[in-house]
Amino acid sequence: MPMTDLVQLALFVVLIAALAPPLGRYMARVYQGERTLLSPLFAPVETAVCRLTGTRPDADQHWTAYAFAVLAFNLTGFLVLFAILRLQHLLPFNPQGLAPMNADLAFNTAVSFMTNTNWQAYSGEAALSYFSQMAGLTTQNFVSAGTGMAVAVAVIRGFVRRSGRGVGNFTVDLTRSVLYVLLPLAIVVTLILIWQGVPQNLMAYVPATTLEGGQQLIAQGPAASQIAIKQLGTNGGGFFGVNSAYPYENPTPLSNLVQVVSILIIPAAFCFLYGRMAKDNRQGRAIFAAMGVMFLVALGVTYGAERAGNDLIAALPVDQSAGNMEGKEVRFGVVNSALWAVTTTAASNGSVNAMHDSFTPVGGMVPMFLMQLGEIVFGGVGAGFYGMLLYVVLAVFLAGLMVGRTPEYLGKKIEAKEVKLGVLALLSIPLGVLVLGALSAVLPAGVASVQDAGPHGLSEILYAYSSATGNNGSAFAGFGAGTLYQNTMLGIAMLLGRFAIIVPMLAVAGSLVGKKVHAETAGTFPTHGPLFVGLLIGVIVIVGGLTFFPALALGPLAEHFAMTGGLAY
Repeated sequence: MPMTDLVQLALFVVLIAALAPPLGRYMARVYQGERTLLSPLFAPVETAVCRLTGTRPDADQHWTAYAFAVLAFNLTGFLVLFAILRLQHLLPFNPQGLAPMNADLAFNTAVSFMTNTNWQAYSGEAALSYFSQMAGLTTQNFVSAGTGMAVAVAVIRGFVRRSGRGVGNFTVDLTRSVLYVLLPLAIVVTLILIWQGVPQNLMAYVPATTLEGGQQLIAQGPAASQIAIKQLGTNGGGFFGVNSAYPYENPTPLSNLVQVVSILIIPAAFCFLYGRMAKDNRQGRAIFAAMGVMFLVALGVTYGAERAGNDLIAALPVDQSAGNMEGKEVRFGVVNSALWAVTTTAASNGSVNAMHDSFTPVGGMVPMFLMQLGEIVFGGVGAGFYGMLLYVVLAVFLAGLMVGRTPEYLGKKIEAKEVKLGVLALLSIPLGVLVLGALSAVLPAGVASVQDAGPHGLSEILYAYSSATGNNGSAFAGFGAGTLYQNTMLGIAMLLGRFAIIVPMLAVAGSLVGKKVHAETAGTFPTHGPLFVGLLIGVIVIVGGLTFFPALALGPLAEHFAMTGGLAY
């Protein structure tokens, strides 16, 4: 590994490790209703929101009421965004006179942004007005991220509370997520991006003459503010069609570093929030360690595969000293492209600064695998952490089976009900990826979207449905997603991957919150040491990952061995 690559990766790791703990402690204070530095500024706004919605700040909802509030709020958000997209030609701030979205694409886009997926079967600057971008997409970037954070905090309360039946109040948790966490960070990141050259205006597109004498329209718009929250909220939807590979979205090495750190900082902070709320920081550090180990392994494999390059090209008189540079920006190179790909697919963020379709088979398989795990290696804001707690329940249950005693976690017994709910949530991922993906692989309307023959064509389908079900939003560029069939089926996969996990995990929290806490004994399995970290990683890889191994063997792995054997498709 070149020293410059090592320094860049080390800088990223150091920044995450340094920033996540204080942010996590701050977030814990926010959700526990304690006073913070931002309370004088935002407490009056929070009070006004509670009065407007008729919510008491200290109100506590049963998990069923909390789940109903989540579903009702998100349904409302979907309907509002769908209406904006269908009526954008009648709404203001549309200097290019863009037409309304057709119904199936508007459905797909509204579901996508409501579920924090941000899948885009369109080019932002060619399909959306400034009003749609600001009032529609940017708003959903805040509230969909806030929803994930609120649900995660509710689930955490179920695990750590010593008494009671409630898991918090959704309106209060959502308001605090947006006001105290997402909004201040977004303002800071927006200002940095404007400083680095990202547009933030309402100008009409600017005509330009190229060096060859051709004519080109240079898109403008309020890009910086949307890019900031798309990264911080692990949303990922690009203001412009080519996303973070475009100089207007990601102009400099500093903007690239700020954005990639922004993607992971809140998901990483949730580990330390958890430790503080559980009054045992070791618990949060153990989960952070498990996530960190898996992240670094995934990064190492992806970087190694991209650095090694393509065996077929290596046989040609072409300089491959820089590795596989197909589909990558020269200003970012292999190291920042690999780091971005692993970070975004580990963190449920669909933004890209390189084309994943052009990665080597193994380099493209790792992001796909991270999404198939449910994106719990840090994961989406909030969503990654309650997804990880799902695997914690399964790991503790399996540990209990091995030692022959009722499993416990944080002093609470994990019984059949919690395990069944966890398995129910876990099954939603293979249902969306394998079942809906299989339909796309055999039905003519689905096959029509596949660009490439052979195993890479299967990889296109696997990646698309892994991305949709994992609420990621990135894609292999050759996959033609903008059809009636794919818009509908991918929309269903997004809904499945979001709410078929949220509802069972809230039910687990509701089951645990009222359970009696038992004191530790000599036979209690410790859940804060290296043994538990290793067990948790093993459960994630075996239970979560091997579900998809046969499909991966037919797709990217088959393509890899074909490539090493000199066969191209």
